[in-house]
Parts: sequence; C-alpha cells; structure tokens
Amino acid sequence: MIQESKETRSGGIFKVRPSGVLIEDGRLLLLRQAVTAKRQWSLPGGALEHGETIEHCLVRELKEETGLEVKVGDLLYVTDRITGKDHVVHMTFLVSNGGTGPLPMEWTHLDPSPTASGGRVREVRMVPIGELETYGFGPAFPRLVRDGFPGRGAYKGMFERFYGAA
Repeated sequence: MIQESKETRSGGIFKVRPSGVLIEDGRLLLLRQAVTAKRQWSLPGGALEHGETIEHCLVRELKEETGLEVKVGDLLYVTDRITGKDHVVHMTFLVSNGGTGPLPMEWTHLDPSPTASGGRVREVRMVPIGELETYGFGPAFPRLVRDGFPGRGAYKGMFERFYGAA
C-alpha cells in the first residue's frame, strides 16, 4: 500500500519530496508539471512512500516521470513548502544519467503512475541553464546552478522564496 503522506497535528498533510537535478552539456532536466500559476515546469521527483528510502524514491520517480535510469549523488539543498495546513519538505539531489546515452533536447514519456497534478504523458526537456528563468524559476535557482551549488546540503528556507514561485 502506498502511503505518501502523514497527517500533522494541525490536521494537515506532511510529505517528503525528493527531487533530482540532472545536468548534461550545460542543460538541466525539467518536466512540464504545474507547480504554481506562474511556473509550469519543475524538477523531476515525487512523494516518498512508506518503507521506501529517499534514494529508491528518487530513482523510481525519475524512471516513472522521464523514463531515465539515474544514479543519486550529493544532497544539494533542502526547502520547505507550507500551504495552509500542508507541509512538504523538498530534498534536492544531484543525479547522473545512468547510462542511457546523451539526452535529446525534449521528449515525451508515458508515466505509468500518473498523479492528479501530473497526468499520464509528460513533456520532458533538457533546458539550457541560461534559460531557466524563462521556465518560471526565480533568479536564486539559476544562480545556484551556474555557481555549481556552493554550500551543498544547506537549508535554503521557504520553497516559494527560493524558487521565486510565489
């Protein structure tokens, strides 16, 4: 049985969401998925299931969402996203291509485990790092990517402030 969340004392939902940053040839992997009204592209990842390790969750989610096999590397940063009573802890890791060869600029992938927010077919794209702001990311995230993620493993505060996704 999948258990994606836990109820908080306030009656809200608490989730852990690992996500992956895959960079190849100056491009970063994104998938079309509504995050906020302003941002329709996100890093691939998803909800941790009961009994699943964070690493296994991230490998599974990237396979489901993009069709790619990946290897999980360093913890890059952690953010919180609190909406009403719900709280999601985002843990973002560097991932590497697990041997599928050079990635095309864009492709679509049939997700075998669709979510209410994601749908079944996802557009997947390798976006030039210099174009991240045109995909709805605020200036903090592209700067962090360009600088090679200094201070890896650091807490970056609230999700919306960090990503510029208010």
